[in-house]
Amino acid sequence: MPDFQRRELLVQGSAALAAIAVLYTSRRAYAFPTRPSEEVIAWLDQPTENPDPVGIQKQLVWEDLDSWITPNHKFFSISHFNRPTIDEKTWSMEIGGLVKKPLKLTLADIKARPRQEVVFTVECSGNHGFPFFTGGIGNARWAGTPLAPILEEAGVLEKGIEVVFFGTDKGEVPIRDVKMQQNFARSMSLADAMNADNLLCYEMNGTALPPANGFPLRLIAPGWYGIANVKWLERIEVRDTRFMSLLMARDYVTIREEEHNGETVWTENSVGRALIKSAPAKVTRKDSNYRVIGAAWGAPIDRVEVQIDQAPWAPAIIDRSEEAEHAWKIWSLDWANPSPGEHTVTSRAVSTTGQVQPAMDDPLIAKKHTYWESNGQVTRRVRVD
Repeated sequence: MPDFQRRELLVQGSAALAAIAVLYTSRRAYAFPTRPSEEVIAWLDQPTENPDPVGIQKQLVWEDLDSWITPNHKFFSISHFNRPTIDEKTWSMEIGGLVKKPLKLTLADIKARPRQEVVFTVECSGNHGFPFFTGGIGNARWAGTPLAPILEEAGVLEKGIEVVFFGTDKGEVPIRDVKMQQNFARSMSLADAMNADNLLCYEMNGTALPPANGFPLRLIAPGWYGIANVKWLERIEVRDTRFMSLLMARDYVTIREEEHNGETVWTENSVGRALIKSAPAKVTRKDSNYRVIGAAWGAPIDRVEVQIDQAPWAPAIIDRSEEAEHAWKIWSLDWANPSPGEHTVTSRAVSTTGQVQPAMDDPLIAKKHTYWESNGQVTRRVRVD
C-alpha cells in the first residue's frame, strides 16, 4: 500500500484492483503535516455570509483542511442553473455532431470501458473573487474512462475543430430582448479534448459521484478551472466553429487593462486553464510552537514562500509524501516565537518555470476588472496570544 500512496493509480478494468482502490480511498491516513494535540488558531478574517446558498451550497473551510484528499462531504459544490435529479437506469449520453459514427452510451457502457484514475485539484475560477467565496477548491481522486478513445471511435470529421460538453442542468438566459432555455455548456478545442488525462468520470474518492458533484457522469479535465469540468453530462457535440455561449463568451470572461505603446488596451479572455496559486490554510499551536500550513496548485510547483507581516519571505517545506501531477502541494512553515498580537500571513507559489504567483498590486491583478481567475497572493490575519 505505501507504493500506491506515492503515485496515481491506473486501473484497467480489474475488479480486484478497483476494490483495492476503494479500500485505499476510504482510509484516513492521507499525508499531512499535523502534530498530535495541536490547536488550530482561527483566522480573524472569516468569509462573509454567503448570499447565494442555493448556487453555492458547500465550500472548503480552510481551518478544517487536514488531508491531502478532500473527503466528498467537504468538497465544494456550485451550480449555475438547476441541480438535476437523474436516474442512472434511464440516463444515457450522446456523442454526435461532426462525427462519422454517432454514439449513445449508458452508464454501464461507459463503466465497461478501460478505467483510469487521476488525482486533480479542482478550483472554481471565482474562488477568492468575493469575500464570501474563499473555499471553492478541493482535491479528489477521480475515476472514469478516457475521453479520447471515445472520440476516436466516433470518428471526428476533418472539419471538426471544437468539442462542446452539454450538462443536463439548464436555465433561462436573457440575451438582449430574447429569453431562452439554455443547457449548461462549455467547450474546448479538439486538440485539448483529446488530452489523454481527460476523463468521463463516474467516481469520486472511491464512490459514485455525489449528486452535487455531477452524478452520474461529468467531465474531468485536469489543469482547467472548475467551469470547464462539466457536471451532469448528457451530450458531447463536435462542431466546425468556436462555441460562443453564455459561459464561454459573455460570462466567465476576464476583462483586463493592458499597456501597449503607452496606450491602455482592454482585453477579454475566456476563462480556461488554471493559474498558479497558493493560500495559507491555517495556523496551529502546540505548546508554544506555531506552524503555518497551506496549499499550492495550478501549475507544477517548485517552491512556496511565506511572509509574516513585513518580514522577508521564508521558504516553506512541501510535503512530498503524497503527490500527483495535477494535485495541490501541501506546505508548512514553523513560526518561531511570534510576538503577541495581530499578524498577517501571506504565501506565494513559484512554478518550476520560475513563474511567481502575483502580488495584489501586480498589474495582472490590479488591472483586472472581473472576479474570475483571482490568483493574487492571499493574505490572512491571525491573533497570537
